[in-house]
Amino acid sequence: MTTQISSLEEYQQLYKESTSDPEGFWGKQANTFTWFSPFDKVCEWNFEEPRVKWFLNGKTNITYNCLDRHIATKGDQTAILWEPNDPNAAVQTYTYKELLAAVNKCANALKEMGIGKGDRVIFYMPMTPELAIGTLACARIGAIHSVVFAGFSAKALADRVNDATAKMIICSDYNQRGSKNIPVKQVVDDALALGCPSIETVLVHQNTGGDINFNETLDKWWHDVVDAQSDQCEPEQMDSEDMLFILYTSGSTGKPKGVVHTCGGYMVYTCFSFRNVFQYKEGDVYWCTADIGWITGHSYIVYGPLLAGATTMMFEGVPTFPDAGRFWAICEKHKVNQFYTAPTAIRALMAKGDEWPAKYDLSSLKVLGSVGEPINEEAWNWYNEHIGKGNAPIVDTWWQTETGGIMITPLPGVTDTKPTYASYPMPGIQPVLVDKDGNELAGNNVEGLLCIKHPWPSMLRTVYGDHKRCQNVYFSAFKNMYFTGDGARKDEEGRIRVIGRVDDVINVSGHRMGTAEVENAINEHPNVVESAVVGYPHDIKGQGIYAYIISQGKDLDDAFRKEILGVVTEEIGPIAKPDKIQFVSGLPKTRSGKIMRRILRKIASNDTSNLGDVSTLLNPDIVEEIMEGAKG
Repeated sequence: MTTQISSLEEYQQLYKESTSDPEGFWGKQANTFTWFSPFDKVCEWNFEEPRVKWFLNGKTNITYNCLDRHIATKGDQTAILWEPNDPNAAVQTYTYKELLAAVNKCANALKEMGIGKGDRVIFYMPMTPELAIGTLACARIGAIHSVVFAGFSAKALADRVNDATAKMIICSDYNQRGSKNIPVKQVVDDALALGCPSIETVLVHQNTGGDINFNETLDKWWHDVVDAQSDQCEPEQMDSEDMLFILYTSGSTGKPKGVVHTCGGYMVYTCFSFRNVFQYKEGDVYWCTADIGWITGHSYIVYGPLLAGATTMMFEGVPTFPDAGRFWAICEKHKVNQFYTAPTAIRALMAKGDEWPAKYDLSSLKVLGSVGEPINEEAWNWYNEHIGKGNAPIVDTWWQTETGGIMITPLPGVTDTKPTYASYPMPGIQPVLVDKDGNELAGNNVEGLLCIKHPWPSMLRTVYGDHKRCQNVYFSAFKNMYFTGDGARKDEEGRIRVIGRVDDVINVSGHRMGTAEVENAINEHPNVVESAVVGYPHDIKGQGIYAYIISQGKDLDDAFRKEILGVVTEEIGPIAKPDKIQFVSGLPKTRSGKIMRRILRKIASNDTSNLGDVSTLLNPDIVEEIMEGAKG
């Protein structure tokens, strides 16, 4: 099993070792896995092309390491624990033996339907065990899975199907989310109607049993094809650098980017990071609330935990159904030890009141995690006080779809934590801050652009079908560095705080400030639920600050506006005071909870001629409402 760090001294020693001899360090971690043929070189890289290879010529299969190798010692241990949307419905569990059998059956079904090594399979499914089983089945036979969050529009789905030239879509009949049944198969039908010529089969899992249009020539039922298969399937021998999956990230313009991850390096890094970031111990119950449609779900619901032999929980529902205590009820019910969620969820639940978490016994929690965006101080403190009761360290993790795994984070019980700071790099990760010309900013108390100067095993290898785009977006800004697109600051002791995307840094009268920083200040007001800040053209200052604010329990009057300005002045200084404040009922967010500031910038700048595709937003209707409010 990969190394698990247990003390600050060990972290410092391992970090030193991992940066002075990366090949020796990662070679040692990789050799804790099963390889059908050993690798003959640890790493080969060139960031200019870019070309990165890890564990060269090694042959393995990630599902063998997730499942088969645990059977002798953990065959009867729960691998996946599934909590359904309906709190009164039965919980499902899969032991490692049962999960291996289910994956093998699905793998055999895929082969029977003509899917083989290198073929692309799109998933458009709810958070049911079949989604995890299906993705693992693809990896078992060497097919490349691409999970599309089952909330994207038919057009967004079709775009991804066509970019990947996928042969199959695996979907459900309906999704259950809260009190709604969402017609997912209908969205797939609509996507196919737009034109997806590469699709040969649609495999449908009967999730609710609701009526669907069933095309006898194209559609197949999961229960008809999968359940009858043998539960034995030899894993395909995969080269370390063979493609494992494609995951699409939305670019601000143009078609989505298909980020490619490969088998060997991703396997090594997700297991190593999972074990260390969450300090997982035998018998723990780990719960990440993300959707497998996002990288967090890939790395820290499916692959990382299963590689580590953990019990990983999947949740089909939403945090506020049937009420705002659902998350905490689940933590109590399953005695969850590690809980990993997004600041958006934390803020939403915080707004519902302290009485909800107070109803439940949360004493089992040992580690709290935050992912998706920098967590503001108020939410961090609430999370710490009301959920962790001061006893569960918060790991504020920074990473990206492109990095494959967590890059900068505190390690619970090992390193310290500080509100709003992602803090410390993982062993093997070499972050640097540079100025706009690429000069490294040495020492502490500096602010600059966050880059990584040495490859790590789980980094993206390319953008699917467009390697030039990969080079341009990630490797062209600064020589021999991966550019994250984020700005960051180091405090006096070297902890890293990620300020946010570089295009979310506002330059007001020559002063640079992160939108997250201003938002953090605004959110300190007790009647502010959430805010989003953008820059807009200002005749005198160059850029002004435009704040969109969701409020609660207070009239939207001039006195309230002045109070907000007062809080910002107190927190940062008068330079950071918003020039314009617009009260809104919601913010345009992606399905993973990120605020689409690109849209807000255009509205603030009175440039709404081309807002791009808003259909993939969680709440597309809010855009029109905000535009109307901006005119007032």
